[in-house]
Amino acid sequence: MTLANEYFGEACPASAPFFGFMGAAAALIFANLGAAYGTAKSGVGICSMGVMHPGLIMKSIIPVVMAGGVGIFGFIIAVVVGTKIKEPTGGGQQMVNPQYTLFAAFGHLGSGLTGGLSGLAAGMAIGIVGDAGVRATAQQPKLFVGMILILIFAEALGLYGLIVALIMSSSGGGTCPAAPA
Repeated sequence: MTLANEYFGEACPASAPFFGFMGAAAALIFANLGAAYGTAKSGVGICSMGVMHPGLIMKSIIPVVMAGGVGIFGFIIAVVVGTKIKEPTGGGQQMVNPQYTLFAAFGHLGSGLTGGLSGLAAGMAIGIVGDAGVRATAQQPKLFVGMILILIFAEALGLYGLIVALIMSSSGGGTCPAAPA
């Protein structure tokens, strides 16, 4: 039921901001899940390797730093999406006019899911490669460069998601129709 001083239509429903905020939340949550998994999995490998070769711990911290970068990607997307969600104008005795279209809301939801799930995948890949890589590097130092290259390609998955998410979040959402006089 719409009150007399509210004007929401099909293009700009009152529920549109929900989808935008879900996009921001999805970006941050999924990317941070990937970052946490990557950090934890790599950290286990570093601790295991550090027992036998404590001098290699600082050299082996690279996967943990790269996993943290994935969380930053999700944070960037969440901030960009969150700042583009527009609050309705008016209120009280004035007509409430929505400013946020459903098109923009779904674009922001897709943006958040794209970046967040890409971050989750990248974090998982970094964790698995980081764990096995630091253990293998402790036994054979020549594997270090190969491990770094694999980690770079795993991080690139999250970067691809960030780029596509930023493009999706910047797509025009149009404007909400004005309330009839």
